[in-house]
Amino acid sequence: MNDEDRARGIRLADPSDAATAARLQVEFAVEFDTPTPSRDVLEPRFRRLIADPDGFVLFAGDGAEPTGYAVVTLRPTVYCEGPLAVLDELYVVPALRGAGIGTALLEHAIDEVLRRGGGEMHINVDEDDTDARRFYERHGFVNIEPGTDSRMLCYIRELE
Repeated sequence: MNDEDRARGIRLADPSDAATAARLQVEFAVEFDTPTPSRDVLEPRFRRLIADPDGFVLFAGDGAEPTGYAVVTLRPTVYCEGPLAVLDELYVVPALRGAGIGTALLEHAIDEVLRRGGGEMHINVDEDDTDARRFYERHGFVNIEPGTDSRMLCYIRELE
């Protein structure tokens, strides 16, 4: 963990953080008006994901009120030596966007994937979410999908 990550309080979640991750997931979904399971359903799912070596959650900020989080899952693949990582979620509370928290979470997620032997990371982004697309492109991700109206685009970054 570098000094900036420490300053932003970037840390790996442990299973006891499942309720916090579930709360943030619901807040994220409400903000962007997307369906998501309830906290009661999400909490045990997050507990299992965090306990599994094939997934992890990162938090930014201190204590029970994180300023952002990232959710990453890993799976075997034939396309690189190690696992392929999927950045399932990356969220920063609205009032703190633009302060480098998302970048710190993303960089720490990439470092953790590399530490676990991963060779590539994917993220799906809504085509019309130009801010998110610019963010990921600025961090070396490349869109591999041709654009059409209102669909998800798959961004990939090789990590090897």
